[in-house]
Amino acid sequence: MKRRLHKKYLVLILAYSGLLLLIPYVLDYRDKSAQHAGHGLPQQQPRCPDLENTVALLWDNGYKVNGSDATENAANRSQSRVNIYVHATWRTGSSFLGELFNQHPDVFYLYEPMWHIWQALYPGDAGSLQGAVRDMMNALYRCDFSVLKLYAGTQNITTSFIFGWKMNKVICSEPLCEGHKRHEVGLVKEDQCAKCPKRDIRELERECKKYPVMVIKGVRVLDLSTLVPLMKDPAINLQIIQLFRDPRAVHNSRLKSKQALVKESIQVLRSKKQADKYKRLLVPSNRVNRAESYVSSAMELICDNWFSDIMLVMNAPPWVRRNYLRIRYEDLVLHPMGELQRLYRFANLSSVPALERFALNMTHGQGYSSDKPFLISSRDAKEAIYAWRERLNVEQINQVEAYCSEVMRQLGYQKNNLDKAT
Repeated sequence: MKRRLHKKYLVLILAYSGLLLLIPYVLDYRDKSAQHAGHGLPQQQPRCPDLENTVALLWDNGYKVNGSDATENAANRSQSRVNIYVHATWRTGSSFLGELFNQHPDVFYLYEPMWHIWQALYPGDAGSLQGAVRDMMNALYRCDFSVLKLYAGTQNITTSFIFGWKMNKVICSEPLCEGHKRHEVGLVKEDQCAKCPKRDIRELERECKKYPVMVIKGVRVLDLSTLVPLMKDPAINLQIIQLFRDPRAVHNSRLKSKQALVKESIQVLRSKKQADKYKRLLVPSNRVNRAESYVSSAMELICDNWFSDIMLVMNAPPWVRRNYLRIRYEDLVLHPMGELQRLYRFANLSSVPALERFALNMTHGQGYSSDKPFLISSRDAKEAIYAWRERLNVEQINQVEAYCSEVMRQLGYQKNNLDKAT
């Protein structure tokens, strides 16, 4: 009996071993068959397979969020608080776009709160900081400002700790301060706001909860994939407004403000230091000074991140595209009235004549820009748009157009065909 069982087990083991040996041959035969079947037909290769795989993973089961239909959640946004992130990069005009929300009496607005992370954790590379950036946003959209204590060191957390607080309409208006009236439209006077009493952060949290719309403007989210969990979270239902600008104009503006941007440009470059494609960018060119080299090199990464964002949205489920708004700086400043209506409609806000006049006046000022690179002021829109044509040389223009060509095509920016020497 035992002998018979041993024989039976031996036969099973041999059969199993034979099956394992046959598997590679079967797989090889299948691959060759597929090749013969497609012989003579051009095989379309995905332009960016890694990106496509990432997109698929990010939006996998995207229609269902914690057991609920994301489409239904999006449709019911008007019945709940609206949370918006203005997604931009440096020198795209995002401060002006953010100011259009700062001025609205129904909006609780925060200007660059993630600045605290980058300062506290410097010289951490931008990529390694993305998780902390998302966690801070997750807390802030719930009006939980205690997260700022992580980056305050020994400082007391008051309203004066908030980055950009002297320009914040909520902090500088009643009931937190008597410096301004919340419903009155106009730039906050920093010297006047500086006299406001320092309020406990819990008072600001209470004010935050009163507003139907919260908007955070930032330049420290490298790409949209960082924000996917917040978009899927039904408690936040994050909506995205992404601001783009002609890469040549961005490059020109970055060079103009290079000393103020070199530190963060290095952080952005370090985030890609492991990729062979970007290693060369961390070696400054001998032809230009180090600050200009770093600021210029970061522009290539910015365009790559823009392209990733465009592809991410293009391949996203319908509920994502309905909660995403793309806006170009050029359209905003040349057609401020129409674009303002688009922005407010997306945010479920109503406009008033005073806000429309404000937008119009801010785009019909004098000159290209202020001597202070991050100062919000009235500008000449057309000069701001086309200044790069006069300030960049042919080599600089060609360089930007070379590594930003696909992004420019996607966004509708035409390449420069005229030689500046003619």
